[in-house]
Amino acid sequence: MMQVIPVIDLLNGEVVHAKKGLRQTYQRMQSPLCPCGDPLTVVAALLAIHPFKQLYIADLNAIQKLPNKASSNFASIAQIRLAYPGLELWLDAGFKHSEDLLEWQTLNLRIILASENFHDMQDYLVLSQQHQFILSLDFFSDGFHGPKALLNEMQNWPKQVIIMSLPDVGSNLGFNKSRLEQITQSNKGIHFYAAGGVRDEQDLLSLKALGVQGALLASALHNRQISGASLSMLTM
Repeated sequence: MMQVIPVIDLLNGEVVHAKKGLRQTYQRMQSPLCPCGDPLTVVAALLAIHPFKQLYIADLNAIQKLPNKASSNFASIAQIRLAYPGLELWLDAGFKHSEDLLEWQTLNLRIILASENFHDMQDYLVLSQQHQFILSLDFFSDGFHGPKALLNEMQNWPKQVIIMSLPDVGSNLGFNKSRLEQITQSNKGIHFYAAGGVRDEQDLLSLKALGVQGALLASALHNRQISGASLSMLTM
């Protein structure tokens, strides 16, 4: 079974189109699937394709440490939680310290610890030992962002790990097969999720053949490159 998880990127309360990790250039979402950037409207459009069980949310205000972080996307995410109480929300909000989690505790979220937010291993270890989480290993055009030790010390990884290839996000050029093979083949027993570049059903089948348990998707869904029927077959 392949676990497919739709993604929304929120900036100033609106869904934006993520492309190649160049966050300063992200524009408000306008796609064949949904012509507006209203979060609830976008989530409804995604769930109309397929009854997804999870939704990945990136709070770009928090991740980028923008000055207007106080007016972040909490209200939008709270609305999604209220509208879809059975939907499991995976949230990356730039978490680095325990106090970063405080405002989110009432929303019953799965937290993402993204490697790009940690400059040293100690900060990661402190937070990872206090909370249950999903790890995101973040790769940019200049390579891995995060403590180098984190790539090698698999004993400090949780059961679920996202391999995030930001240059491939929104590129429609396919996923980074060599990177996925390198990480997944030497770490059996961990559930890996591919993020970035997944285009269509064939890509999902290729990921499944590699032993990847799931994929994070946005552009392929908005561009209708993967049908609800295909998703139903793959996620059975």
